[in-house]
Order: sequence, then structure tokens, then C-alpha cells
Amino acid sequence: MQERARHVSLRRSLQNNRQTLKKTASYYLIHITVAAMVAYAVTGNLIASLTLSLLEPTVQAFAFFFHEKAWQRWNARSAAVPAEAQAA
Repeated sequence: MQERARHVSLRRSLQNNRQTLKKTASYYLIHITVAAMVAYAVTGNLIASLTLSLLEPTVQAFAFFFHEKAWQRWNARSAAVPAEAQAA
């Protein structure tokens, strides 16, 4: 039963964050491409440039996802404050 609840929770989380996950994936692909080109221009080594271009953007993709979630929370709180001020 817990396994099913976990599955439902994961599915709900993916649905609720679909737009952010799509933006994260798009950002990731662009970042890898740019990083690979820059790394190749600097090193002249295809293998080194591909290795470097996968490492840093992978970390950045995770950072971007949580950065986006923080902004969503901040925007929600900012929208709630005027509504609370008007009610008072």
C-alpha cells in the first residue's frame, strides 16, 4: 500500500511541476551545447570537452529546478500579501 501511495505522490509531483521540468530540460540541452563548444575551443580535445560539458550543466540543471521553485514560492507569497492587507 505504501508503494502505491509513493507512486501516486511521485506522479502528482511530476504533473504539478511539468512546466518547470520542461524548462529545466530545455535549459540543460542548451547549456550542454554551449559548454561543449566553449570547452572544445579552450581544450581542442573532443573527449575532454564532452566530459566537461556534461558535468557542470548537470549540476546547474538541478540548481535551476530548485531556483525556479523558490521563485514560484516567492511570487505566491507576494501575491498573498496584498490580498491579506486588503482584508485587514
